[in-house]
Amino acid sequence: MATMATSIPKDPDALPQLIGEFKPADEWQAHITQIFYGLKADRIRDYYQTFATADYRLAHALAADYFEKAVKRQARRESPPNTQHPSRLTIMEWGPGNGNLAACFLSHLKKLDQGGLVYPLVRYVLVDSQPAMLEAAGNHPDLAAHKDRVETLCASVAELATVKDGTVDRILCNELWNDLPTKLMLRKGGEVEEEYLRPNLSETAHAAIADWSGFVKAFEAKDLQALKEFPFSLEDIVWEREYRKTDWQPVPYRKTISEFLKQIDEEVLVPVNLGAFATMKEAKRVLAPDAVGFSSFDAGTADLALLNDPEKPCYGQFGGQFSFMVNFALIESVAKYQGIGATVIEPQKEFVGRSLGTDVISLMDLLAAYPSAGRLKPWEQDRLILKTMRVLNDAYRSPYARTIEFPLRNEMPPEEREELQGIVLSLKRDGVPDTIAYLSEEEVFGVLRELEGLGYDPDVIRGAFRIEPQSVDYYHLRFDPSPSPKK
Repeated sequence: MATMATSIPKDPDALPQLIGEFKPADEWQAHITQIFYGLKADRIRDYYQTFATADYRLAHALAADYFEKAVKRQARRESPPNTQHPSRLTIMEWGPGNGNLAACFLSHLKKLDQGGLVYPLVRYVLVDSQPAMLEAAGNHPDLAAHKDRVETLCASVAELATVKDGTVDRILCNELWNDLPTKLMLRKGGEVEEEYLRPNLSETAHAAIADWSGFVKAFEAKDLQALKEFPFSLEDIVWEREYRKTDWQPVPYRKTISEFLKQIDEEVLVPVNLGAFATMKEAKRVLAPDAVGFSSFDAGTADLALLNDPEKPCYGQFGGQFSFMVNFALIESVAKYQGIGATVIEPQKEFVGRSLGTDVISLMDLLAAYPSAGRLKPWEQDRLILKTMRVLNDAYRSPYARTIEFPLRNEMPPEEREELQGIVLSLKRDGVPDTIAYLSEEEVFGVLRELEGLGYDPDVIRGAFRIEPQSVDYYHLRFDPSPSPKK
C-alpha cells in the first residue's frame, strides 16, 4: 500500500482553485468514494485488482469452509432442515466488486454439495450502496448459472434497515474496510487530534473548466451526471492537510479509541476505521445465533510496533480514491466493546493454504523474489510478468476460463512489443487468471527449473513460501456469533 502522494505548494497563495473546505479525512474519503465508484464502476480494474477480481482460490476456500460448517451444524440439529423454505440460508457479500467472488463461491459450493444439503437452501445477497457497482457485480457471466440463488440489495452496509435481526447465516467482505470512512488520529500534548483535508483542483484542470461555478456545485452535490460533462479526474485534486483537535461528539467508541491511542507515541498517526466498526456492529445484529459467521479480508496490520512507526503507510490513492490501512488491533478492541465474542485474525494466505492443504504465495510474492525486480523498468517488469505467467501455465489449471487483460506499455521497444503481444495472445484461458492470484507450492515447484531459466533463484523462491507475513499484509478477521446464554 503506497503512501498518499500530494503536491502542495509552500506558498498558500500559489495553490490552485479551492473546490471545498477543510473537513475530517473520513468525510472527504466518503465523498470521494461515492464519486469514484459512480464514475468508474466499469473501469475499476484499471486502477487496482483484488485477490477475488479474477482469481478463484479465496472464493473456493470460503465455499469449502462454509460447506463444512453448515453440514456439521445440520448434523447437530435435532430435526432436518425445513425444505419448504429453500432460501433459509442467507449469505451476504458486502462490497461484491465485479461479482467474481460470488460466482466462484456458488459454483464451488454446488460442486461440493453432491447431496444437495446446502446449496439448494442458499440465498446469496450482493450488497452495495452504489447502484452501478451492484449492476456490474450482478452481470458477471458466471453468475447466470446461479440466478435463482442471487439477489441484490442497494444499501449501506453500516445500516441495513430492511434486514431483520438474526436472519443472516454468513457475511463476506473482501477489501471493503479500506474503502470505508476512516479517521487519522494522533495524541499531542494530552489531546487527541485528527487529520483534516481540503481539496484544490490542479492549475491545468482548473484552466480547462469553463463553467467553474457549475463544476464546484456538481462536485459538492456529488452530481455524477453533471460531473461527467466536465474535463475532470479525481487524480487532478491537490490535497492540503492540517491537524485539529478531535470533536468527539459524532465519534463512537471514544473511550476505546482513547485507551488504544495511549499505546502509541505522541504525534504518530494511526488509522481509526470507523466504517469497519459500523460493519461489525451491524453484522452482530443481523447474524443468526448459530450462524457460520462474519469474515473480512483486507490489507492492514495488528502489530502495535508497526502502528507506532511514524513512517508507516497509513493510506494511499488509486485513481484518486482514498484507500486506508486497516487497523486490525483497534478493530479487535472495538469488537470486544461491542460484545462480539472472540475474533480470529490470521494471514489471508494461511486461510487459503489451509483449504488447499498446501502452502501458497501470490504471483506478486513470486515476482518480488526475482533478483533484480526492484531495478527493472516498468516495461521490463511487464515482460517478466508475462514470461513468468507463461511458465507457470505449464503446471497451473484453473476450473474457470478467463481472458487475460494485459495492455502493453507505449514505451516498450517495438521488437519486445511484438514478442510480448504474442505471449499475451498465447496465454491459456484456464491459466493463471491475473497478476493478483494465488499459486500453490506444487504449481511453482513443478516449473522451478523453467523459472530458474528466467533468472529466478530457486532458494529464494523456497524461502518465499516460508516467509512470515509482512508488517502490512493481507489478513482475515473472523468472528462467530456469541452463543446465547443458557436459560
